[in-house]
Amino acid sequence: MKMTMHIDEALLDEVKTAYGFESKTETINAALHEMDRKAKLRAYAKSGLGFSGMELRDAVEPGYDILASRGVKTAHAR
Repeated sequence: MKMTMHIDEALLDEVKTAYGFESKTETINAALHEMDRKAKLRAYAKSGLGFSGMELRDAVEPGYDILASRGVKTAHAR
């Protein structure tokens, strides 16, 4: 669909280059999909996915360390 929009060209070019998109259309579509994905995640988080707090707590392996899984180094108490 063709439409006329007023878009910050410098920002669009910056995002296009940073993410390696081949066109402005591809860049804008990716941005819209990402905004939609984030909105859905916020809605899921707000609803609690239908689980109680205890069910959510019990669904995670007790020894799971999210920071370690992401490769984040943390300072240990001495």
